[in-house]
Amino acid sequence: MLRATGIHKTYRLDRVEVKVLRGASLAVEEAEFVVIMGASGSGKSTLLHILGALDTPDRGGVEFKGRELFGAATGNAARERYRNREVGFVFQFYHLLPELSVLENVMIPGLVTHPFWSWRRSRGRVRQDATQLLERVGLSHRIAHRPNELSGGERQRVAIARALMNRPTLLLADEPTGNLDETIGAEILKLLAELNQAGQTIVMVTHDPKVASHAHRQVRLADGVVRASETAGPRPSAPRATRRVAP
Repeated sequence: MLRATGIHKTYRLDRVEVKVLRGASLAVEEAEFVVIMGASGSGKSTLLHILGALDTPDRGGVEFKGRELFGAATGNAARERYRNREVGFVFQFYHLLPELSVLENVMIPGLVTHPFWSWRRSRGRVRQDATQLLERVGLSHRIAHRPNELSGGERQRVAIARALMNRPTLLLADEPTGNLDETIGAEILKLLAELNQAGQTIVMVTHDPKVASHAHRQVRLADGVVRASETAGPRPSAPRATRRVAP
């Protein structure tokens, strides 16, 4: 479903060039749960951002369902559609808007998907979908609350619900438990595992082997390339390949 080949990425800091990725390659099957591991600065988040088209590679390519994301024939508009409709993002620090309620935060991707002229017609359905997602992550009692009234674990559940709003094919999670204590982090991992069992494809970044043990496969990134890959759990079964997680 998703294939990155020979990804190179270099950042310039003043006069210094920092080569983060030096030919990293990765393939992800539909309904698979893959973890990218590595030390701090190894390029894990950079690779994840390129997979989600939040960043662009200097060299190399990313194919999603056979279509190249960064080729000459693929413009910015196509990448924006990919980010909004095919990918859901979960970050370590949640990135919730403090002035909006929990429900409104989850509704944001639905708002972005619909042009202004069609929003009135679609608003009720988007609100219903967001409500169902919050029920699914156990936060139906927090719908009217603001993010600053929630615990860290609750905020991350809101972020996961928001990431699922447009029924993405691919869920990308960057250290989703890194800002949580072990108990709350375990609850988030249990939720991600349940989503994967329902057919959701997940690629997650972590440096923690205990977190990585929840995945089907672990990919280790070192010196900007994929050095090793090992199976950590049961592989996804073929019949799940066309299923998406819905509210």
